Formats: sequence, C-alpha cells, structure tokens
Amino acid sequence: MFGRLALALGLLLSGSGLGYAQTVDDIVAKTIAAQGLEKMKSVQTMRMTGTMTITPPGIDAAIVVENKRPMKTRVTITVQGIENAQAYDGTAGWSFMPVQGKAAAEPATSDEMKDLRQQSDMDGTLMDYKAKGHKVELLGKEAVEGTDAWKLKVTLKDGDVQYTYVDAEHFLPIKMETTRIINGTEMKTETMIGDYKDESGVMMPHAIEARVPGIGVTQKIAVQKVEMNVAIDDARFKMPAPAK
Repeated sequence: MFGRLALALGLLLSGSGLGYAQTVDDIVAKTIAAQGLEKMKSVQTMRMTGTMTITPPGIDAAIVVENKRPMKTRVTITVQGIENAQAYDGTAGWSFMPVQGKAAAEPATSDEMKDLRQQSDMDGTLMDYKAKGHKVELLGKEAVEGTDAWKLKVTLKDGDVQYTYVDAEHFLPIKMETTRIINGTEMKTETMIGDYKDESGVMMPHAIEARVPGIGVTQKIAVQKVEMNVAIDDARFKMPAPAK
C-alpha cells in the first residue's frame, strides 16, 4: 500500500516539475562527483590494460581498451598470441577477428556501429546527458547483491535503453543492464562493476563481470593498468588496408 502511495506521489511530483525530476538530477550529479568525471574532461586519451576470461569454454585473453577524443575507441583482444580488434575512428567502424576465421578487417555492421559509438564516449552516458540527447529516469531503489542502489533508466539518443544501478551510499555505478541486437538477435547483458580505484582523480572500476542470462556465458575483465593522456596515434583507430 505505502509503496503504491509513494509511487503515485512521485508521479504527481514529476508532473509538477518538483521533487522527482530534481532528485534524478541530484543523483546524477552525485554520481558524476563521486566518479570524478569532471576531471575526465581534461583527459584526451586513455588506455586500459588487463586480462579477460570467458566461460564457457574457458578462454583467457589479454585486453587493451584505447580511447581518444573526439569519439575514437579501439578494443584489442589477444588470444594465444593472435590479435583481434574492433575500433571506431569517429566516422567509420571495423573489426578484425581471426578468432572467427576472418582473414581481413571488415566494416562494422549497423548494430556494431551503435555499440562502438557508445563505447567511444569517454565521459559515460550520465555526463552532460541532456546535451547528448539522452533521457534519465529514476525508478526507485533496489538491492544489488545486498547493496541498496538507485535504479536509473537511461534512454540513449539512438534509442537503446540501459539500466544503471548506483550505490545509494557511495554513488558509484555497481551494475548495468543492457539489451543489444547482435546479428538480428536480441541479447540481454548484466554487467557487475566494482573494485574502484583512484586513477589521477577519477574513480575507475578494475573488476567488470558481464553475464548473458539464459546462455550461461560470463566474461570477466580484470584491469591491471590505466594510463591517461598517453600518446595514441590516430592510425590505431583506422581500418587496416587489405594485405597484398
């Protein structure tokens, strides 16, 4: 009863422009402050190096994520000494996946392009979300593995919807739920985020675990090193020419 009453009051307040909408922006502001994302604006390049384990079947790999303003990103995954990469140069996206039997780089599909554009935003979806054309709604509190968290519904400009769970005490994101279309099939992913460490004034997660419910696939990433404002050549993000 009281839960329904609180929800009704929240809806009334949201319509009046008081309370609820202000609470959403307050939570977003506290999350940005807790992560130190204002300092991220001075970061022109970032490189994260770590390891990745995918189970099943039990694949161990090295992973390097590189970002450069404006809107450039590259993920390199090395499996048994063989490099696989996916990148976006701010205009075009591509992938080179020998692990899938590919002999040359290929242009990204429309689904991959959407994902790459999202990855290329170094500041994250909450920073300046209104200016980016995103929408954020507060759905209340939920427990995430015993931790109270604010649940935010983030509708991106491109139409994708993400659910971000923010620790109600420390205001750091601890979980994200996304739905992506991969090869025409809808795939839901739950990502747990933790082990935050201060990297030049920015709180960066060093443990990321993505799960695909229903399929049973888990991908764990352990970040070992974060470098900011390091030299990264634009060529890193360009699609490689076919071998002659």
